Amino acid sequence: MSLHLRKLCVGVDRLEDLQRWQARRLRRTGGAIWHETRNWPRRAGEILDADGSLYWIIRGQMAARQRILAFEPAPTRDPDEKPMCRIMLDPALTPTEPWPHRPFQGWRYLPASEAPPDLDQAADGADLPAALAAELKALGLW
Repeated sequence: MSLHLRKLCVGVDRLEDLQRWQARRLRRTGGAIWHETRNWPRRAGEILDADGSLYWIIRGQMAARQRILAFEPAPTRDPDEKPMCRIMLDPALTPTEPWPHRPFQGWRYLPASEAPPDLDQAADGADLPAALAAELKALGLW
């Protein structure tokens, strides 16, 4: 069974905002993109073995995913400080079907059985705004 992570995307209102922010960061870092977090996943090996992804939750909806490439220690200023975890990500953001999600702090594991499918641009209703599609799905109408 595949294992993923889910994370709130704080300070971002739309997927396009995250894409712009990451494009700027890619230019600054020479092509690498990551997210730093205080805690290391104990199940990091399972995530990497299963080609796991980080699912971004934007304004209460899972909206996109990025494949996780590696976990590595983030540089610290204080040698006595516990190193933070740097989640190295594939630069490609893959939109997913918008699934409602409640807020939480940090990141959480996400079993593949609970992950939203990738958004298929050819699917019926793909031209609906994401918020409307999520509301219809929550009501069981789509």
